[in-house]
Amino acid sequence: MFSHIMLGVNELERGKRFYDAMLGQLGIAPGIANKNRFFYRSPTGTFAISTPINGEPATAGNGATTGFLAQSPEQVNAAHAAGVAAGGVSIEDAPGWRGEAMYLAYLRDPDGNKICLTYRKPKA
Repeated sequence: MFSHIMLGVNELERGKRFYDAMLGQLGIAPGIANKNRFFYRSPTGTFAISTPINGEPATAGNGATTGFLAQSPEQVNAAHAAGVAAGGVSIEDAPGWRGEAMYLAYLRDPDGNKICLTYRKPKA
């Protein structure tokens, strides 16, 4: 359904440090530079960060969440910890199971964008 997701950041290098650290724990290579953007590619899609082209400050979307899929609860925890260590802020409940099938962790990147790291237990 989606070709890519792009989030605005105010300090491109700070954003790259955060996403390189967090996404690296999910097996995604460091961002590739393209002008005022960094692109993170995987077999299932593209994620990017960019300073706004119009020159206005980047702002977090109220009510918006960007979710990244993990392969295990341990990978969720590692990505969450890496994101916090790289300047993110843990939010909502601590990483853990929500019901029987989903393990989630929430944090905000240094620009306030809400991130959800998700592991879904395979259906039996």
